[in-house]
Amino acid sequence: MTINDIPPGVVLLVAAAILPFVSGKARWVVALAAPIIAMADGWVAISDAWAADAAGSARYISQWQFMGLTLRPVFVHAPTAVFATIFCLMVAGGSLYALNQNRRFELAAAMVYAGGALGCVFSGDLISLFVFWEIMTLGSTTILWCARTEGSYRAGLRYFALHAVGGVLLLAGIALHVGQLVGQGHPDPLAFTHYSQMVEGWTSFGWHNAGLWLMLVGMLVNAGAPPFSAWIGDAYPEATESGTVFLSAFTTKTAVFTLMVAFAGVEVLVYLGLWMAVYGIIYAILENDMRRILAYSIVNQVGFMLVGIGVGTKLSIDGAAAHAFAHIVYKALLMMSAGSVLYATGRRKCTQLGGLYRTMPITMWCGIIGALAISSFPLTSGFTTKSMILTGITEQAGAMAIAGQSHDHLIAAWFILEAASAGVFLHAGIKFPWFVFFNKDSGLRPADPPWNMRAAMILFAGLCLMLGMFPGPLYAILPYAAEAADYANVIYNFEYLLSMLALLLFSGLAFFVLLPLLKRSETLTLDTDWLYRRFFPRLWKDVLMPIVRGLEAAQKVVLENLPGKPLSGEPRSPLARLGTEWAVSVPVFVISAMLLIYLLMYFVILPNG
Repeated sequence: MTINDIPPGVVLLVAAAILPFVSGKARWVVALAAPIIAMADGWVAISDAWAADAAGSARYISQWQFMGLTLRPVFVHAPTAVFATIFCLMVAGGSLYALNQNRRFELAAAMVYAGGALGCVFSGDLISLFVFWEIMTLGSTTILWCARTEGSYRAGLRYFALHAVGGVLLLAGIALHVGQLVGQGHPDPLAFTHYSQMVEGWTSFGWHNAGLWLMLVGMLVNAGAPPFSAWIGDAYPEATESGTVFLSAFTTKTAVFTLMVAFAGVEVLVYLGLWMAVYGIIYAILENDMRRILAYSIVNQVGFMLVGIGVGTKLSIDGAAAHAFAHIVYKALLMMSAGSVLYATGRRKCTQLGGLYRTMPITMWCGIIGALAISSFPLTSGFTTKSMILTGITEQAGAMAIAGQSHDHLIAAWFILEAASAGVFLHAGIKFPWFVFFNKDSGLRPADPPWNMRAAMILFAGLCLMLGMFPGPLYAILPYAAEAADYANVIYNFEYLLSMLALLLFSGLAFFVLLPLLKRSETLTLDTDWLYRRFFPRLWKDVLMPIVRGLEAAQKVVLENLPGKPLSGEPRSPLARLGTEWAVSVPVFVISAMLLIYLLMYFVILPNG
């Protein structure tokens, strides 16, 4: 085995195993060296894959044989280079930001989390993908619990429960899909590849494509697509200052990567993405917690990516990949800025903050740069990536019009995303820095955070500006680099530049005109999370628990009156022992019932279907 055969994510997992047991300079070395080594390992595979493509041979694959199955834990997909690069950069920057915290396991959990995400990016088979997918869930849940607050504990439980459901859906979809391919004699049933053309009609649901639908839904849970969008705003703000920075980067973008590989061109993603783009704006405007504002903007920005993936052209796919790269940078920067404010003041509500520009200038300017980048302001990273998605939409609409095909949905998508761009500037571009750093004087006079947190913010602010002024290196590693290179020649055309500046200008004017309506009170905005925050707990406490207690009482009465109950000192019959040492717990009963249902489906329903 060579270094080429080691999944780059494993490097981060090894670092996670070391970090809890080292301190001081050794901890710094491990935390900062691990992502560099992982990136080097990943780029060895990427370079080999590109060399193989140039030679006309197969893409680079590391194959393992396990229980008669062919696993490819190191495989280079078209978008692997861009996602692997930004994931490793994010681990390095996030680790630098977190190095002054004294929580023993959080940085290790972050390495597990990032290792799972990086493993997914290099997975060439569905088994490897699922294993790393679940590793990612374990790491992210642990990050939440490292905050050691009641809110983080409850949010972590809700987060884990929802992502466990998503993982089950993904696994069920994999099992159904692979089972069907095996039945058809497919030579490579475990391959993680593009699936949208392998089924008939995504507007219909049948047994022939049920596995792919389940896989799609499982990925959409992690993407924060409706009706699962609420978990991002519920969970991420409950983590620590550094924990939220890590959480903002990997789960949703790993889902974007898998959707890009497996389901590019599936039209339903366009409609889900549009919903997310509008949803994120509405809830961010309503929110008072600065980190919940930024969390909801994650939903909004991932919506842009899903639209690009759903359109499915080369340029729109490039746009989605580039925007994922840029989003990780500027969203991490915004979360670092908000985390620095929380670190310095202990406050997170907009109504409790203001006037911090006086004593936190570095945090303020880095936050402003991040706010401009997420708003697609010219000369920042968002401008050079989001515009690619919008251009991809217009080009596809034009091509469909020439071909005589219906393209009304793409025209509507373009207008909605343009309006959403204005909304982003309204809530993340202006609202966040205005209420946190300016507006009223809160009387707080904290200093900027420790040097490592400042250094991480400055690094990511520099990346936001560099990607906006010199996007060439990013465009060179996109899935379709030739199309991206052509787009680089026209990105700063006068017409688009003027239209974007006008859009941002009027959006900023609208903010200050509507400022009295945007002032927030001490509120918590709920969405579908009302179901698991309010409804299900009350249902369990007030309805189901009384029923369970009644059943337990009935069981006790029945078992105490079973025939064959022995006299004192006599051996008990098997029937009588059923109520004592052979008692069956509720979880075992539920699992047994699910197994019975599965067996009935397998032996009765499927043969007839």
